[in-house]
Amino acid sequence: QVQLVESGGGLVQAGGSLRLSCAASGTIFSINTMGWYRQAPGKQRELVATMASGGSTYYADSVKGRFTISRDNAKNTVYLQMNSLKPEDTAIYYCNHKNSNSRTTYVYWGQGTQVTVSS
Repeated sequence: QVQLVESGGGLVQAGGSLRLSCAASGTIFSINTMGWYRQAPGKQRELVATMASGGSTYYADSVKGRFTISRDNAKNTVYLQMNSLKPEDTAIYYCNHKNSNSRTTYVYWGQGTQVTVSS
């Protein structure tokens, strides 16, 4: 099992910045991916950014150039630096952790943190 604790959400004006953090604890596989998803009211949850244990990253087109994902493997923590925030970035942001082995992938979710961007 993996437990995820998120922090860093809040209210910010358009153009501002926020930094989200997510600390993982429990059984962490050497091959894993940590990342962020978000869900706005009335919309489906969507992937924002991920970073694998090997360092490869993925970003949704809507956040490329504005958001940066990073991780501290020693602390099992992933960060999302969000710059140039827009009202359409308003959502609940969920931390996601995937443990992978040769047979399967185990998926875990955080409780979510609210990000609100005012215009």
